[in-house]
Amino acid sequence: MVIAMQQRCPLPSAYRIEYGCPRKRLSQPEPGSAFMSSLPEASKPVAALLVAAGRGLRAGGGEPKQYRLIEGRPVLARALMPFLAEPAVERIAVVIGEGDEERYANAIAGLESPRLVAPTLGGMTRQDSVRRGLLALSREGFDGIVLVHDAARPFVSGTQIAAAIDRLGDAGLAAIPALPVTDTVKRTDASGHVAETPPRDQLVSVQTPQAFRFRPLLEAHAAAEAALLHGFTDDAALMEWAGHPVATFRGDPANIKLTHAEDFQRANAPAGRVLVTRVGTGYDVHAFGPGDHVWLGGVRIGHDHGVVAHSDGDVALHALTDALLGALADGDIGTHFPPSDPQWRGAASAQFLAFAAGRVRERGGRIDHLDLTIVCEAPKVGPHREAIRAAIAEAAGVSVGKVAIKATTSERMGFTGRREGLAALATATIRLPEEE
Repeated sequence: MVIAMQQRCPLPSAYRIEYGCPRKRLSQPEPGSAFMSSLPEASKPVAALLVAAGRGLRAGGGEPKQYRLIEGRPVLARALMPFLAEPAVERIAVVIGEGDEERYANAIAGLESPRLVAPTLGGMTRQDSVRRGLLALSREGFDGIVLVHDAARPFVSGTQIAAAIDRLGDAGLAAIPALPVTDTVKRTDASGHVAETPPRDQLVSVQTPQAFRFRPLLEAHAAAEAALLHGFTDDAALMEWAGHPVATFRGDPANIKLTHAEDFQRANAPAGRVLVTRVGTGYDVHAFGPGDHVWLGGVRIGHDHGVVAHSDGDVALHALTDALLGALADGDIGTHFPPSDPQWRGAASAQFLAFAAGRVRERGGRIDHLDLTIVCEAPKVGPHREAIRAAIAEAAGVSVGKVAIKATTSERMGFTGRREGLAALATATIRLPEEE
């Protein structure tokens, strides 16, 4: 979407771009903070509303684009993951199309979270779908900040989520990500002739997530519905129509919207970037303790012992998480999920691996291969190998063909040989944009 910028418009509803103007910098998180989140503290609760009710037929593929796969994971799932990885977003709602209930359930498999509420059925237009999603949040008693995001933008980053909330601040009503327009834009008349060439420095293209105060946005939707106005293509335009100021912050060129079939090709092989290979390794160990099962690679395996751990003690996923973070030079699992933090007690380790994989994608990278070796006398890994591969692929958002698992013993030597515990070693091969 392209909007015009009036450099000195006196109306409070005018969009104003402020590149180069002083802004409060996002504070850097302290080492050891949960998820190393860059989100500022919000004075009110934050909810995310993902719009996934469209049919997306222009993208081809025979089904709605939000359910098509990118590197083995549905577009909708990829769009959800950065919001699930941000603890400050306490509620996540999705608006889906009628008849897409089964598609939605399949898309979010493995991403279940108490913060992800039941989906709402959308309407005939995007505007109506957002309105229905807002009404569903209102019925649940929500009031605070709402981030409206198009599910067809699967490359949104945690940095953009943080920037949206930061730009809204304590007093703002609306804030949207915007990028300068680099192409010359023409306005044409009904006959197809050029009617005007707007100055390029007064134009920006707009993305999502867009941040709003919940009540003013809900009221603006109600007013537009009462006025029988259904043609707003984003919520910022509706807020502008309602007379509210809409602030902007710099968008992210990588946060593309998938619209046409070619977009999916570019999403799998972005042009204009040199990707370099990086390799990381990870190691984890846990002692056996009381219990009747262990978790390995996201699979619950019956055993005559459990493990002593703060989370679920999944050595396989912990080693893989550290391998990805090592390839990124981004700390280790204890940096992002400190065992001293009670919120991770008993936590499912799949979310740790999903977080690390998300960090790769936020930096424009690709996961090429995940290699895992499990060392233990028991339980036997072989019977569960394919289930473990599938669970790891699901959590990391890659195809099963990119996950290798081996199991071995230590020939009855050392703590694993004495059946005192188990260990895992992992190697992650990724590609990242070349740094200057």
